[in-house]
Amino acid sequence: MNKETITVTSPLLPDLDEFHTLLKEIWDSKWVTNNGSFHKRLEQALCEYLKVPYISLFTNGTLPLLTSLQALRITGEVITTPYSFVATTHAIWWNGCKPVFVDIDPTNCGMDPDKIEAAITPHTTAIMPVHCYGKPCDMERIQAVADKYNLKVIYDAAHAFGVEVDGESVLNRGDMATLSFHATKVYNTLEGGALVMHDAETKKRIDYLKNFGFAGETEVVGPGINSKMDEVRSAYGLLNLKLVDDAIEMRHQVAIRYREALRDVKGIRFFDDMPGVKHNYSYFPIFVNAEEYGMTRDELYSKMKEQGILGRRYFYPLISTFSTYCGLPSAAPENLPVATRIANEVICLPMHHGLNEGDLNRVLETIVR
Repeated sequence: MNKETITVTSPLLPDLDEFHTLLKEIWDSKWVTNNGSFHKRLEQALCEYLKVPYISLFTNGTLPLLTSLQALRITGEVITTPYSFVATTHAIWWNGCKPVFVDIDPTNCGMDPDKIEAAITPHTTAIMPVHCYGKPCDMERIQAVADKYNLKVIYDAAHAFGVEVDGESVLNRGDMATLSFHATKVYNTLEGGALVMHDAETKKRIDYLKNFGFAGETEVVGPGINSKMDEVRSAYGLLNLKLVDDAIEMRHQVAIRYREALRDVKGIRFFDDMPGVKHNYSYFPIFVNAEEYGMTRDELYSKMKEQGILGRRYFYPLISTFSTYCGLPSAAPENLPVATRIANEVICLPMHHGLNEGDLNRVLETIVR
């Protein structure tokens, strides 16, 4: 008998009857988009949950990245990481800017602060780090470099929903931070995203930019785009916000189970929790040292697939290897030795609220030999 596939992630889904009730409200109102009541309620609820002053909702997680660069009028070069989802660098490229890659810190897979200063030129205007796997970057040191050279900092916090350091949201750091609410994330609105900013005037500008630049019925104040979240996804998001804490705790228990079983497996490395950090357990990456483990990452990945276990080589390959970017001087592999090594070692194990003990046993029996 074929074993049921164990997926690497699974969407958090609200109660269907509750969702139908909210859909009935939307249908009765005949207001399905354009800053309706559910959109407003979700923005307020997310501000409270995430401990941020201002948030603007978007229809996916890429558009906040694009809009943040527009809103801050970023030009020239933007220092970023090759170890991320392609949207991070694509947003820089689409804004007519040049991405400049720096290597990563193996302790958190985020941008290595020691590499930033050497990458700065007279054309550098911003830094775009990523809180990879929801693990906070070294924000103090990144900000120190930014302040020294008068650079903007935009955090791609797609993985960092609800993550805090010493009780403060990581979303409050830098000039702006972006979120993704894609179905694969800890918290989702099917598709969706958000941009976090620090003041009301910036929020007003962002809200103009995501609605064609309209500042009124007949006034357009800038070349905006259409990236508003609709009422259906906003209502869905309100319901999921009630479920996300329990889902995160279920993920936490999965992480505990993985760590207990893999702690003494030679050639397998993973991350422990960081001191003072409230984690969201969005991913559980392991890193395979082929010489010590006796099997390459890709061999283990294939073995897992044969057993119906869908891990993910996340992030592989590096963004810097793609055809659009591989010709950039900063994309040379010798410039990115840590990122190159980690991209060739990583597998993200199944991590979501729907995993049961049998699922975890199957995953671990495939890895622990």
